[in-house]
Amino acid sequence: MEKFRLEDYKITKPIKLSDYATEIDWDWDDDKKEEELDKLRNKLSEWQDVMYAHNRYGVLIGLQGMDTSGKDSLIREVFKEFNPRGVVVHSFKTPNSTELEHDYLWRHYLALPEKGKFAVFNRTHYENLLVTRVHPEYILNENLPGIEKVEDITPQFWENRFEQITNFEKHIAQNGTIVLKFFFYMSKEEQRKRLLKRLEQTEHQWKFSAGDLKERECWDDYMKYYEEILNRTSNETAPWFVIPSDDKEMARYLVARIMWEELQKFPVKEPELTEKDKANFELYKQQLG
Repeated sequence: MEKFRLEDYKITKPIKLSDYATEIDWDWDDDKKEEELDKLRNKLSEWQDVMYAHNRYGVLIGLQGMDTSGKDSLIREVFKEFNPRGVVVHSFKTPNSTELEHDYLWRHYLALPEKGKFAVFNRTHYENLLVTRVHPEYILNENLPGIEKVEDITPQFWENRFEQITNFEKHIAQNGTIVLKFFFYMSKEEQRKRLLKRLEQTEHQWKFSAGDLKERECWDDYMKYYEEILNRTSNETAPWFVIPSDDKEMARYLVARIMWEELQKFPVKEPELTEKDKANFELYKQQLG
């Protein structure tokens, strides 16, 4: 029996994150998960080849989630069959000095995919409605007119950012960028286990940062703001999907499956040969000997 239902993950109406599971159990062993993911990887790779030839669309995949939620490994596993020239990954960290001399969306515009290619945002423009709300003092680094101290950041400031980001996505979608956004929903207990693993296993210790523990203390605030983002910025132009992420292998399958289902909605096809080329095929073969 088919267990996958797109509507179980796609945000189409107001939701409460607490109503969502952080793990699903389909009784699939690891081999089954890998087998099903491999099928989707190959289909997505073939679709990307056709999209490249069609040259009308690019695809933006946005990944958001708490530290250790599995974004990096998902990128490695889901896109491994793609033509390397067909997918570009951007990891958005704290803005550097050059980026801070521009508006907060500038660096995201620069990283948008070319037609025929995928771009993956590992952390996205939504950091500007997430981390900056948990730590509003970060806004002061942007040197914005009229904002000299945290108290100057009004509720209307955040309303404006919601509107700006929604308009950003609407603009790029109308100009040929397919936007799909994924929130990796992990339990706090699972994060504890993964952070502990980083400390205990030598090969993973380089990944650990004391800052992860500081952000973990703000877990409830992050969940509150994630929920608001999902409810206010998911639409048909740029939908959000909640991915249960306590099981990394299952999360990878779900993201790949959702990508496949959503991309089928777009009229991507290989360009047809001209009648002149078709008529001259035999001549071309003779010229090639």
